[in-house]
Amino acid sequence: MVLTVQRGVAPELEANRRYLWAICYRMTGSAADADDLVQETFARALEHPPPDPSTPWRPWLTRITVNLARDALRRRKVRGYPGQWLPEPVQLDGMLLDAAGPENDAERRYGTFESLSFAFLIALEALTPTQRAVLLLRDALDYSVRETAEALEISEANVKTTLHRARAAMANYDESRLPTSTEVNRQVSEVLYKILGAMATGDVTAFESLLASDVVAISDGGGQTFAAKKPVVGANKIARMYAKLAAGASGDGKLEVLELNGAPAVMVEDPGVKPPASHRAVLRIELNSAGKVRSIHSVLNPEKLRRLFST
Repeated sequence: MVLTVQRGVAPELEANRRYLWAICYRMTGSAADADDLVQETFARALEHPPPDPSTPWRPWLTRITVNLARDALRRRKVRGYPGQWLPEPVQLDGMLLDAAGPENDAERRYGTFESLSFAFLIALEALTPTQRAVLLLRDALDYSVRETAEALEISEANVKTTLHRARAAMANYDESRLPTSTEVNRQVSEVLYKILGAMATGDVTAFESLLASDVVAISDGGGQTFAAKKPVVGANKIARMYAKLAAGASGDGKLEVLELNGAPAVMVEDPGVKPPASHRAVLRIELNSAGKVRSIHSVLNPEKLRRLFST
C-alpha cells in the first residue's frame, strides 16, 4: 500500500522539486540546506499527504517547505556563525528560474532574479525567520494574506503586522536597490575586469579610483579559512587589502568571470596559496548609482564553494 502511494505521488513531488528548492534557498541563503530541506519536505509529504490528495500538491508542499526552512533558519541563528555571513553563490539555470515563477514577476514587489540575488538575500538576514517567510510568500511569491496565514499557521492579522515590520526592516535595501538589467550587469562586469587588472599590477591607486568612499568589504570564511572577522570600510583601506592578497597569489591561479545569482562574479582558484588562506573564492561587487563599487563580497568558506567548483 505504501509503495503504491509513493509511486502515485512521485510525479507530483518531482514536478515541484525546483520550485521548492528556490523557496528554501531564498529562506536560508544556502544551497546545501535547500537540498536537505527539499528531501525532508518529500519525506514529510509522503508521511502526511494533503487531506485531499486529488487536489494540486504545490500549496501543501509549500506549506511544509516554508515551515521546515523557518525552523532551520531559527536553529542557525541560535548557533551563530563564525565571522561574517554571506549567501552561498549559485548559478541560476533556466529551469530553476522557470520553476521559481518569473512569469508573474510584474505582480510582485520583488521579481525572480532580484529575490535570488546576493543583495536581496543579505538584506533578508535582518529579518526574523517568520518575517522572512511572510515577506517571501507575500512579496516574492505573490501569496495572498489568507494563503500566507494558512501556510504559516498564523492569523491574517499577524501576517499583516509581520509584513509591515519586515518591509520596514527592508527600507534601506529598497532605497538603494538598482534594477536588475543587462546594462547593469555589463557595467558590473567592466568594473570587475578593471579591479582584476589593478590587482594583477598592484596598482592601488587604480583600484581605489573604482571604489566609493564608503565602500564596504565583507569576507565569509566560515571559520575554516582566513577572512576578515568584521566588515572593512573605506576605499584606500580596501584597495590596499586586496593588493596585498593579490601579491600573495601563486603563478598557478585561475580566474573566471561568470554569472552567479544573476550577476557577474569572479571565481578564483589558486592551489599554490598556503593555508589558512583559501585557495578558492568567489568575488562579487555591487555598484552605486554613480557606477562606483559600494560593496565587495568575498565567499571563502569551502563548504559554500564545493558545488561551484565540482562542476
